Amino acid sequence: MSTLTPFKPWTWQVPEYFNIGVACTDAHLNTPAASNIAMIVEDDTLGTSQITFAQLAERTSRFAQLLRDMQVGEGERILIRLPNCLDYPTAFLGAMKRGAISVPTSTLLTAEEVAYLAKDSGAAVLVTDKAAWATLKDSLQDSQLRHVLLSGPGEVLPVAGLDVQDMDTALSAITSYAPPHPTRGTDPAYLVYTSGTTGYPKGVLHAHRAMIGRTPASTYWFDFAADGDRIMHSGKFNWTYVLGSGLMDPLYLGKTVIVHEGKNDANTWPRLIKKHSATIFVGVPTIYRQIVQKSTLTKADVPSLRHCMSAGEHLSDEVLMQWRERFGVDIYEAVGMSEFSYYLCQTKSRPIRPGSAGFPQPGHDIRLLDPATLQPVEEGEEGMICVSDDDPGLFLEYWNLPEETSKLRHDGWFLTGDYARYDADGYIWFLGRKDDIIKSFGYRVSPYEIERVLKSHPDVADCASVGEEIEKDKVLVVAYIILRPGSTACADELLAFGRQHLAAYKAPKTVYIAQDFPRTKNGKILRREVNPTIALSRSTQR
Repeated sequence: MSTLTPFKPWTWQVPEYFNIGVACTDAHLNTPAASNIAMIVEDDTLGTSQITFAQLAERTSRFAQLLRDMQVGEGERILIRLPNCLDYPTAFLGAMKRGAISVPTSTLLTAEEVAYLAKDSGAAVLVTDKAAWATLKDSLQDSQLRHVLLSGPGEVLPVAGLDVQDMDTALSAITSYAPPHPTRGTDPAYLVYTSGTTGYPKGVLHAHRAMIGRTPASTYWFDFAADGDRIMHSGKFNWTYVLGSGLMDPLYLGKTVIVHEGKNDANTWPRLIKKHSATIFVGVPTIYRQIVQKSTLTKADVPSLRHCMSAGEHLSDEVLMQWRERFGVDIYEAVGMSEFSYYLCQTKSRPIRPGSAGFPQPGHDIRLLDPATLQPVEEGEEGMICVSDDDPGLFLEYWNLPEETSKLRHDGWFLTGDYARYDADGYIWFLGRKDDIIKSFGYRVSPYEIERVLKSHPDVADCASVGEEIEKDKVLVVAYIILRPGSTACADELLAFGRQHLAAYKAPKTVYIAQDFPRTKNGKILRREVNPTIALSRSTQR
């Protein structure tokens, strides 16, 4: 039996009316936090920019009014494709203050991928930067877009049938604004896209109450100080990991967020932590590994740093020990998902047990169940992680996929598809999924999407995409391809095709040419047996 001190009881307080945009901005007006810096952006090209909570409150209100003036109604979708910049929280939070639904997307996506998301979400507005717009504008003819707001330096390129405006100019023209839309906690707030099993990303719709649902994470995974903190996050805002831990959580509590835009190396993050006296650093295992392996920096180089956090993939014991030795602080891991954010974590209140995901955060009713019977498994046995269906942090539905939503909700539980086991002390050991999702450098990549794209090449007869572990805790996305009879295509050509049509984090880093795949009696590919031994030739990205 565990001898650990129990967590304090958690009581949810979800108000009837709640708006994430207001909670992260206007709620700090008339408080000491109003004049504090809300966000700092370090851009390699544009330099350093920053904004206070009072300024962000006004700017997001202007954005909400701009949407009203453009006749964008409540519940309409605002597609956001921006680099890390001050316009990101302006659009993300401002759209929600209008009562619209923010749709964050990655700057790594190709034009055709963005076009799919615009069409699938039915977005009325696209917010992007001028450089990206030059590559996107010819791919969006089939979408329902009515307006485009362009951020940053460059030229405003018009497109017939679309209202294209410079975002700064449009915001500056707003002289007054209406109060924020009175959204309920259960109203839709933002729509994120995740890897789907159909070969296309699927939308995950979250309510405004998701902000409240995140408070156990900000209480137990973070280690916020009462007198303020500065959070350095190494990620991009489009990722749910960063939207939560690098934008919503800190701003909701009046903390300062620091992000970077541009190229980075092992010295980038320690340099910025020192420059801005950051107290908390949030990253993925790859970042921590680069710093300990490719720099000689120590605690003396980052004297303000007192708390570190990691998610996205497993942090190796080796990196944890090296970081602890060099910087004198632990790295606290968490596990989450697009549908539920971060709900398992290590915490300062209990010793880290390397390899364990820690504990379910108080407030989240997490059970390990047998998916066939929905009965609890015994201690030490493998069970599917299931979440109480009334948890405020749980998503509302899969966008336009009611069958997908209902398939994973049964008898008051949401079935995550992830498996784990408990030990005698209550630590949870995360085992991952039994499906084929590839986890590479913190990204979740669907092999079906990669295969769908590569199969569109005229020389490809069949394809199987898998993750290939090239060293401990370092997994690359690779593809095995069977060519059509008579084809003279080579692996180099198919590797380039993948880079052209898929986001950089999805595109295979190696393409193998194979003659056949290991299969079941019914002809289904046995992915777990697909490996380099079946390859005839290969090409690797350099």
